[in-house]
Amino acid sequence: MMDVLELTVPLLLVGAALLGLWRRVDVYDALLTGAADGLGVLIRIVPALIALLTAVWMLRASGALELLAGVLAPVLENLGIPPETVALLLVRPVSGSAALGVGADLIRTYGPDSTVGRTAAVMLGSTETTFYTVAVYFSAASIKKTRYAVPAALCADLAGFVAAAWAVRLFFPT
Repeated sequence: MMDVLELTVPLLLVGAALLGLWRRVDVYDALLTGAADGLGVLIRIVPALIALLTAVWMLRASGALELLAGVLAPVLENLGIPPETVALLLVRPVSGSAALGVGADLIRTYGPDSTVGRTAAVMLGSTETTFYTVAVYFSAASIKKTRYAVPAALCADLAGFVAAAWAVRLFFPT
């Protein structure tokens, strides 16, 4: 007997297709248009993603991230955040894709069941790409001055980072 969760995606796809047919939408054409738009987004994002990942790897290779982690270690440890996650703390507000790359590297380096790996995974799920989100939504609403939105969002990211680290320590004590 198939589990209900195994049917979720196929049922969503069939439901979307049936809804499109009911509304008399050319579902195939809509799919092709969406795919073309997705490729356009990919083409626009890839250069920035490559540049950001290259910058993070260069900072790591030069020892700058380790130096920064050493400088921030007392503060991060007082907050309960593993200092090894400094790269993730810096990249996550800027780029979700680059943050996924950094998170994957942390998990590969320290292991998925380590405190660092778990904390990185929870941080990825509990924080936002602040600058991207602010840029997209504010430009969509034709707002030119962000005023207090960016500092407030960065404070929310910091709260998310701290909460992620605390949650991992609470649910996975070492």
